[in-house]
This record gives sequence, C-alpha cells and structure tokens, in this order.
Amino acid sequence: MTNIQGIEVLTRSHDYLREVVAAVPETAWAAPTPCTEWTVRQVLNHARIDQQAYGLVLTGDRPGSDPFHPADTLDGDPVAELDKALRAVADGYAHLPADVDQVPTPLGPLPLPIAAATAAMDAAVHAWDIAAATGQNRPLGVDLAEGIWPAADRLVDQLRDSYRVFAPALEVTDEYDRAEALLAFLGRDPHWTPAGS
Repeated sequence: MTNIQGIEVLTRSHDYLREVVAAVPETAWAAPTPCTEWTVRQVLNHARIDQQAYGLVLTGDRPGSDPFHPADTLDGDPVAELDKALRAVADGYAHLPADVDQVPTPLGPLPLPIAAATAAMDAAVHAWDIAAATGQNRPLGVDLAEGIWPAADRLVDQLRDSYRVFAPALEVTDEYDRAEALLAFLGRDPHWTPAGS
C-alpha cells in the first residue's frame, strides 16, 4: 500500500462516517449498537474522540476525553462536531512532509500508509456500527474493506491480546465477501440487526 492509497482509504472512510451520521434519525441516538452496551450516541462520541486523537497526536497532543468511556450526551450538532475531528485528521495527514516514513499515532509510530489505514479502519467500522444500529442500507464496501485490511492484519490481533480493544474474531464463512470477513475479524457479526427487527 502506498502513502497515496492510505490517504485515499482514510478519505473514503471519513466520507462513509459523515454520510452515516448525517442519516441518523433524531429518535435513534439512544438505540443499541453492535458495540455491546454502547448506544449510537456513544459510538459516535467514541469515533469522534478516536479521530481527534489521530489528528492531535501528529502535533504531540492528546484528546481531553477517554474514547473508551464515551459520553452519552451530544454537545452541538452531531454532524458538525464530527466534521471538526475528521477535518483535523485530514489536515494533519495532508501537511505531512512528502518523504515522511513513520508517523505518530495513538498506537505508536507506524508507516504512513498503515497509520492512515488504521485511522480509516476506526472510522469505517464505527460508521458500520451506526448504520447497522439505525437500519441504514449503507454497508461497509468491499473496496473500502480491502484498503483497511493491511492495518487490520498488522495490528488487530496485537490490540486484541494486549489491550482487549476488539472482541474475539468470529468465524468467517465461505459466503462472506471481503467486507463481511473484515467485520467478523473485528469481532462483529456482519448480519447484526437490532433486537426484534
């Protein structure tokens, strides 16, 4: 994966997250999600803080909130607040030197394409969580999943073992496409639906 490909994957994942959040019905923010015990509102706050961290760490800073204890409130317009975090990440990556090799991330220094794909993985998977929870027909696309796989292959098992960031991987069946396989690898049932739906 080249640096340019990594940035393109990050841009596509941000677009996906924006699109999904913009389509959340006002009545759905408290709905349950595939992230056990987290509501749609909490997943959005988690995703926003995570993306904020990817942007801030490029300047040696850290977000003021813990992404693993996301607030159950939304301050301001959700789309606008999310956009601030996504723009900061995009701007940070856009202004890196052309010859940069390793860049800082919340997970430590990583090669630029993997760093960008890791931020993309976080954004895209939480977009899928919100889409699934709110009944949106906005699947995680196969092309986007393909761009995220290098980061998943490199980091997810280590994060699962060391930090328990991801649920255990689920079985991947022969019928799964690349996006469904990625979701299962990240501990999500690709066919998850809200209880009773």
